[in-house]
Amino acid sequence: MNKLILKPVLLLCAVTILFSCKKETEKVYTDAEIAAESKKVNDYFQMSFDRGVDNYPEFQTRLGIKKDQDKLNDNSPAAAERDLKINKEELQWLTDSVNVDALSKDALLSYKLFKQNVENSIADYKYRLHNYPVNQMFGAQSGKPAFLINMHRIDDLKDAEAYISRLNGFDTYFTQLVENLKAREEIGVMPPKFVYDKVIQDSENILVGQPFDKSNAESTLLKDFMKKVNKLDIDGKAKSILEKHANEALLASVKPAYEKLINFMKGQKERANSDHGAWKFPDGEAFFNNALKRTTTTDLTADEIHQIGLDEVARIHGEMNAIKDKVGFKGTLQEFFQFMKTDKQFYYPANEEGKAAYLAEAVHLIDSMKTRLDEIFITKPKADIMVKAVEPFREKSAGKAFYNRPAADGSRPGIYYANLYDMESMPTYQMEALAYHEGIPGHHMQLAIQQELEEVPMFRKFGGYTAYTEGWGLYSEFIPKEMGFYADPYSDFGRLAMELWRACRLVVDTGIHTKKWTREEGIKYYTDNTPNAELDAIKMVERHIVMPSQATAYKIGMLKILELRKKAKDALGEQFDIRDFHEVVLSNGAIPLNVLEDFVDEYIASKS
Repeated sequence: MNKLILKPVLLLCAVTILFSCKKETEKVYTDAEIAAESKKVNDYFQMSFDRGVDNYPEFQTRLGIKKDQDKLNDNSPAAAERDLKINKEELQWLTDSVNVDALSKDALLSYKLFKQNVENSIADYKYRLHNYPVNQMFGAQSGKPAFLINMHRIDDLKDAEAYISRLNGFDTYFTQLVENLKAREEIGVMPPKFVYDKVIQDSENILVGQPFDKSNAESTLLKDFMKKVNKLDIDGKAKSILEKHANEALLASVKPAYEKLINFMKGQKERANSDHGAWKFPDGEAFFNNALKRTTTTDLTADEIHQIGLDEVARIHGEMNAIKDKVGFKGTLQEFFQFMKTDKQFYYPANEEGKAAYLAEAVHLIDSMKTRLDEIFITKPKADIMVKAVEPFREKSAGKAFYNRPAADGSRPGIYYANLYDMESMPTYQMEALAYHEGIPGHHMQLAIQQELEEVPMFRKFGGYTAYTEGWGLYSEFIPKEMGFYADPYSDFGRLAMELWRACRLVVDTGIHTKKWTREEGIKYYTDNTPNAELDAIKMVERHIVMPSQATAYKIGMLKILELRKKAKDALGEQFDIRDFHEVVLSNGAIPLNVLEDFVDEYIASKS
């Protein structure tokens, strides 16, 4: 999955973009007038983006900006109210101060996307407490350490001092966090019981090692800090002073911050229940329907999405049966699933050598795909990609695999993370599809190219639509099949297994949040219908529960991209070029699915 989701409000609903010819009675604007009005709105978009960057110091760091690198984000209700006020002012400006008829085609697209973004942000403010800020998937308990480790560079003494300042900011941030959790409890929004122990354990992991105890090992954050400091060209005395100040910050700020969260979570756990769906929220049905619109950028209902999932599960089972017969397996599909789950030939050893071999093979798969990109793409990303194992402090609760986009300034490559905590959840037959989805031609291609687009407002470079982004990721698992990859039928089975997994998501996500399925019923659906390990099923269902609708995006997005490709291929025949089609899909950055259809229609018309 693509880990970068900056703000839920960026997951916009469908927007209809119609580029129609001017009627004869309408004013015809000169090129100069169009250029001037387009520049005005683009300048406004840049101002808005810059203001957002100024308000979020951690986003600055992700962009490679060191302006406020000594600060953490403001997590208070006042900050949420500030953003709402800004959104309302922006909507007023967009409505009153822009001559939409005098915008260029590109500026009009940006205008409509930006306006819809603002409108949705305002509309979704009422749902701002309908979520779980800390859970087994994400939250400050794991996210803040991961942010400092992976994003905060220490290139000089000032950077090191800024790192310490951020450690000193933990106590304030976590105090705000606990107050936010209390506000949610007041309206009846609390995670189900299974979440608490996972959050508590992740939190306690950060408080292990020096200076929190008398062990010989450094704590996670101290180890990261000193590893970076020891690379600086400064004398030993300066390094000792930095270490002393870091230890003080860890004891005076980080420790009490985590203790506050741990104590609150332990107390709230006693008041929590095991209701799993969003139906339990205030106006839960309306919230989930809204979430589906934001996630899929369609008007598909929960029942329609549920049925699409059931239909896709049946189709993929048929293709899997064909592979089962091809490899000569005698038995049912369920028995074949069990064989794939348990046969040792499909798993690396659960030791350091096995994990290193897995990472090396993942690098090889991505490097091999790099050599073939010219066959299917016109534009390739400038940024490189690296493969890393998920860090030990969060590997038990983190997802199976995910991607972090590169720094905008080129200082950090994109990162494909593989979670090697449980090697039985990482079969070799799924390695190809995972690498293609998270790396190349998947998220790295789409997100790096999006960041590198020229003459596109910054909000479009860093915004996102889950159905588009994850639809592309799942589509990218399929493209290599057409290129001759997945030569091993077991790997092709692995590709289908991952597509099947996404089809099951449609069924289970809607089942939990609208049909009141329990966690256990969701797990059983996965284990009955897929070859994945039970731990995969448990993690996936728990993800559905804490991220309503999010997992529906993959299959809905993939199906739409395939539908549009078929549409173009049928219309153009021999004139169809897969490289041109992919250029159309990627060259405008992340967009709603129906807007993508508008661009594909234009592409077809231009070739006809």
